[in-house]
Amino acid sequence: MSILSISASSSSSLLPNVSFSSPKCCSSFLTPPTHTNSNPFLPIVKSKKKKPVGVTMSVEAGIGVMATKLGMMSFFEPNGKVVPVTVVGFKEGNIVTQVKTEATDGYDAVQVGYRRVRDRKLTKPEMGHLQKAGSIPLRHLQEFRLQSVDGFEPNQKLSFDELFNEGDIVDVSGTTIGKGFQGGIKRHNFKRGQMTHGSKSHRALGSIGAGTTPGRVYKGKKMPGRMGGTKTKIRKLKIVKIDKDLNVVMIKGALPGKPGNLLRIAPAKIVGKNIPKS
Repeated sequence: MSILSISASSSSSLLPNVSFSSPKCCSSFLTPPTHTNSNPFLPIVKSKKKKPVGVTMSVEAGIGVMATKLGMMSFFEPNGKVVPVTVVGFKEGNIVTQVKTEATDGYDAVQVGYRRVRDRKLTKPEMGHLQKAGSIPLRHLQEFRLQSVDGFEPNQKLSFDELFNEGDIVDVSGTTIGKGFQGGIKRHNFKRGQMTHGSKSHRALGSIGAGTTPGRVYKGKKMPGRMGGTKTKIRKLKIVKIDKDLNVVMIKGALPGKPGNLLRIAPAKIVGKNIPKS
């Protein structure tokens, strides 16, 4: 007879009215605990439900268009004031190629195509995507995420003068002019050292960090490197003139890129006015 059975029998003889059967809700020292894992020595880890990852994109204030930068000029207002403006033209395009909805793609957006090209300039998947919408071959495709896509359909033509008026405020995006590898003075507006009085530090960068502590260069340190050629957005620019005969638009101020550059024009986003507060 084992020690465990002797102790159990002796305890039952001393206390005849006491039951040593462990309830089902909890485990006693006689019955080992049940583990959900195959290995009883591993801790029980509760599985956490993963939250669905949604699409994180900025919502536009309204549908926009794509255009081509032509150059800059001076515009004389009726009161005689001279305003520097950028002339923007439009090639064939600005056609709706796809309408995305919450049910099909998880978010509401309108895809717009711009600048007609030859069929052989596009790949077969690109041609198939455009033929599905009944559109002509287009070089550039961009999306405008909107709060509602009601009223838009594939192969719909978007006209700038129907979407915008003179005096409206817009946001213009484009690629800046590439400057190549530049030094700290040109790239970050650093101040140079003395050119005379025995100074040997003229346009050099100088110290970029301490020695032993931290013993490294901090991330984001402003140093010489490649300048320009990046996407940027100029916000809250005013539309000065819309010429329907020449099919051009004059926007106050300078726009990114050189003449012939692709631009993206959309209504200016003003939180609390035309887009909701997050």
